[in-house]
Amino acid sequence: MFKKQLVLFGSLLFSLVITAQNTNQQLMLDAESIEAKVIEWRHQIHQNPELSNREFNTAKKIAAHLRSLGIEVQTGVAKTGVVGILKGNSPGKVIALRADIDALPVTERNDLPFKSEVTASFLGSETGVMHACGHDTHTAILMGVAEVLSKNKDLIKGTVKFIFQPAEEGPPPGEEGGARLMIKEGVLDNPKVDAIFGLHINSATPVGVIRYKPGGIMAAVERFVVNVKGKQTHGSQPWSGVDPIYISAKIIDGFQSIISRESRLIDEAAVITVGKISAGVRFNIIPESAEMIGTVRTLDADMKELIIRRMTEMTETIAKAYGGTATIEFQNNTSITYNDLTLTQQTLPSLQAVAGLDNVQLMKATTGGEDFSFFQEKVPGFYFFLGGMTPGSTEAYPHHTPDFKIDDTGLLLGVKTFLQLTVDYLNKL
Repeated sequence: MFKKQLVLFGSLLFSLVITAQNTNQQLMLDAESIEAKVIEWRHQIHQNPELSNREFNTAKKIAAHLRSLGIEVQTGVAKTGVVGILKGNSPGKVIALRADIDALPVTERNDLPFKSEVTASFLGSETGVMHACGHDTHTAILMGVAEVLSKNKDLIKGTVKFIFQPAEEGPPPGEEGGARLMIKEGVLDNPKVDAIFGLHINSATPVGVIRYKPGGIMAAVERFVVNVKGKQTHGSQPWSGVDPIYISAKIIDGFQSIISRESRLIDEAAVITVGKISAGVRFNIIPESAEMIGTVRTLDADMKELIIRRMTEMTETIAKAYGGTATIEFQNNTSITYNDLTLTQQTLPSLQAVAGLDNVQLMKATTGGEDFSFFQEKVPGFYFFLGGMTPGSTEAYPHHTPDFKIDDTGLLLGVKTFLQLTVDYLNKL
């Protein structure tokens, strides 16, 4: 009797494996059939970039595409965001897939036939506008995933929520935006999301390669402003005043000692950078005040708490020691992009099934930031990097630069990977 049950179980398991393989093969074939369409979408979006919270035409294009597929569409989410909801033929969990849609104030100077010629006003200055970080590819990939899944609702056990997010690069001063505002407006509810996935194409990773890291993969980003007050005097008589520039230099030196002498860098990396100092109007006048603006990058919550506490203490005590006063204010731009450990372990086989075992590579954390992290604070999330560098290329132009390039052949793997992990998550977990 036991042997008979074992044989029946084995036959059932074999049947399920074959069915799953056939299911995935059909999805992959469907993805390949729209590759040219995905690339064309990418070119159109690249030629017509829009800055954060101003992605009006991009949003219209996305919404029209989703509606043509019969997907329920919500527009105006976090100003210009678009959300699509696709219910499968069977009930189950809710998975969210996210793509960011905004461009940067960068003037493109490469030789692409679809390069951007768009200009706009940014912080009072006229500038070129460019998809210099690959958000055009993210958008096109997710549009492709939506098209394939809409034609295969019978394979979806649950619901897929497509989140096209504006303002990942940060909203204009004085405005709300990005993932934080989408969450505030309920994007993770109705229906409630169980897990969220995101990707970022990378110009220095070869096409065909996926890179990932459990835990912290991208840094929390804090912007800080230090205001130092001294006493103005003639530059020839420093003893008659209090020099805020000198105090600023001492504070900067103190900040760097937090990294080099107090932070456990064997655990995770951390960075403090002062990127701007403003003080004075003339060579022979010691000014009354100075302002410093910079950033803190951390990959560990305890280290972040330590660094911010010590920066606050040093700002006040160093200024006092030299006869002045100083204050420091922090603004949280992103949290740690933290890949849920259980979800990472569950997702890894899906990545390997699509890209191949050798092409799914463990990476070290990066000190760049991502507001996808705010989604991960609310629900388990997984974020990975997708190769976009031409195979055999020896030069990769960095993100956020005028020469940035992505190879179109990298998009198909992005579509296939999202498809695979969506079906695997909803049907197996």
